[in-house]
Amino acid sequence: MEHPDNLKLPEKLNALFRAPMLTRTRMMLALAVAVSADGLQLLLGPVGWAMVDQAIDFLAMILVSWIIGFHILLLPTFVVELIPVIEDLPTWTACTAAVIALRKREQRAGPPALPPTKAD
Repeated sequence: MEHPDNLKLPEKLNALFRAPMLTRTRMMLALAVAVSADGLQLLLGPVGWAMVDQAIDFLAMILVSWIIGFHILLLPTFVVELIPVIEDLPTWTACTAAVIALRKREQRAGPPALPPTKAD
Protein backbone atom coordinates (compact mmCIF):
# COMPACT_ATOMS: atom_id res chain seq x y z
CA MET A 1 0.00 0.00 0.00
CA GLU A 2 1.26 3.44 -0.91
CA HIS A 3 2.05 6.10 1.62
CA PRO A 4 -0.75 8.76 1.76
CA ASP A 5 1.65 11.47 0.57
CA ASN A 6 2.23 9.51 -2.66
CA LEU A 7 -1.48 9.27 -3.55
CA LYS A 8 -2.92 11.39 -6.35
CA LEU A 9 -5.72 13.89 -5.60
CA PRO A 10 -8.65 11.69 -6.77
CA GLU A 11 -7.33 8.81 -4.66
CA LYS A 12 -6.98 11.12 -1.64
CA LEU A 13 -10.56 12.35 -2.04
CA ASN A 14 -11.82 8.80 -2.45
CA ALA A 15 -10.04 7.76 0.74
CA LEU A 16 -11.42 10.81 2.57
CA PHE A 17 -15.05 10.11 1.61
CA ARG A 18 -14.89 6.32 1.85
CA ALA A 19 -17.74 5.09 4.01
CA PRO A 20 -16.67 3.18 7.09
CA MET A 21 -18.06 -0.28 7.78
CA LEU A 22 -21.46 0.08 9.45
CA THR A 23 -21.66 -1.34 12.92
CA ARG A 24 -24.57 -1.32 15.35
CA THR A 25 -22.74 1.33 17.39
CA ARG A 26 -22.20 3.61 14.36
CA MET A 27 -25.85 3.27 13.32
CA MET A 28 -27.15 4.02 16.83
CA LEU A 29 -24.80 7.02 17.23
CA ALA A 30 -25.80 8.48 13.87
CA LEU A 31 -29.49 8.06 14.65
CA ALA A 32 -28.98 9.59 18.11
CA VAL A 33 -27.34 12.66 16.53
CA ALA A 34 -30.14 12.97 13.96
CA VAL A 35 -32.96 12.57 16.51
CA SER A 36 -31.24 15.05 18.84
CA ALA A 37 -30.88 17.63 16.06
CA ASP A 38 -34.52 17.25 15.02
CA GLY A 39 -35.66 17.36 18.65
CA LEU A 40 -33.70 20.52 19.43
CA GLN A 41 -35.09 22.25 16.37
CA LEU A 42 -38.63 21.21 17.30
CA LEU A 43 -38.13 22.66 20.78
CA LEU A 44 -36.93 25.94 19.29
CA GLY A 45 -40.24 26.25 17.43
CA PRO A 46 -41.03 27.17 13.83
CA VAL A 47 -39.31 30.55 14.07
CA GLY A 48 -36.18 29.23 15.79
CA TRP A 49 -33.40 31.46 16.97
CA ALA A 50 -31.16 33.33 14.59
CA MET A 51 -28.28 31.11 13.50
CA VAL A 52 -28.91 28.49 16.22
CA ASP A 53 -30.93 26.30 13.83
CA GLN A 54 -28.22 26.59 11.19
CA ALA A 55 -25.54 25.71 13.72
CA ILE A 56 -27.53 22.61 14.75
CA ASP A 57 -27.87 21.60 11.08
CA PHE A 58 -24.17 22.13 10.39
CA LEU A 59 -23.18 20.13 13.46
CA ALA A 60 -25.63 17.35 12.58
CA MET A 61 -24.26 17.06 9.04
CA ILE A 62 -20.64 17.00 10.23
CA LEU A 63 -21.28 14.45 12.98
CA VAL A 64 -23.44 12.13 10.88
CA SER A 65 -20.89 12.28 8.04
CA TRP A 66 -18.08 11.52 10.47
CA ILE A 67 -19.93 8.59 12.05
CA ILE A 68 -21.34 6.81 8.98
CA GLY A 69 -19.48 8.54 6.16
CA PHE A 70 -20.56 11.31 3.81
CA HIS A 71 -23.46 10.58 1.48
CA ILE A 72 -24.91 12.88 -1.18
CA LEU A 73 -28.37 12.67 0.47
CA LEU A 74 -27.05 14.72 3.36
CA LEU A 75 -26.67 17.83 1.17
CA PRO A 76 -30.35 18.31 0.23
CA THR A 77 -31.29 17.64 3.85
CA PHE A 78 -28.97 20.43 4.93
CA VAL A 79 -30.56 22.80 2.37
CA VAL A 80 -34.16 21.82 3.24
CA GLU A 81 -33.41 22.61 6.88
CA LEU A 82 -32.91 26.26 5.88
CA ILE A 83 -36.60 26.59 4.89
CA PRO A 84 -38.75 27.86 7.78
CA VAL A 85 -41.49 25.51 9.09
CA ILE A 86 -40.20 22.60 6.94
CA GLU A 87 -37.21 22.50 9.26
CA ASP A 88 -39.55 21.23 11.99
CA LEU A 89 -40.02 17.95 10.13
CA PRO A 90 -37.68 15.14 11.23
CA THR A 91 -35.54 15.44 8.13
CA TRP A 92 -32.22 14.51 9.78
CA THR A 93 -33.74 11.37 11.26
CA ALA A 94 -35.32 10.33 7.95
CA CYS A 95 -32.20 11.07 5.92
CA THR A 96 -29.90 9.27 8.35
CA ALA A 97 -32.18 6.21 8.34
CA ALA A 98 -32.20 6.27 4.51
CA VAL A 99 -28.40 6.53 4.30
CA ILE A 100 -28.01 3.66 6.78
CA ALA A 101 -30.40 1.51 4.73
CA LEU A 102 -28.52 2.30 1.50
CA ARG A 103 -25.14 1.61 3.09
CA LYS A 104 -26.34 -1.69 4.55
CA ARG A 105 -27.55 -2.75 1.10
CA GLU A 106 -24.20 -1.76 -0.45
CA GLN A 107 -22.24 -3.68 2.17
CA ARG A 108 -24.44 -6.77 1.78
CA ALA A 109 -23.87 -6.71 -1.98
CA GLY A 110 -20.10 -6.64 -1.47
CA PRO A 111 -17.48 -4.74 -3.43
CA PRO A 112 -18.06 -4.19 -7.16
CA ALA A 113 -16.46 -6.69 -9.50
CA LEU A 114 -13.18 -5.61 -11.07
CA PRO A 115 -13.15 -5.26 -14.85
CA PRO A 116 -11.15 -7.92 -16.70
CA THR A 117 -7.56 -6.99 -17.43
CA LYS A 118 -5.63 -7.67 -20.62
CA ALA A 119 -3.01 -10.35 -20.43
CA ASP A 120 0.37 -9.10 -21.65
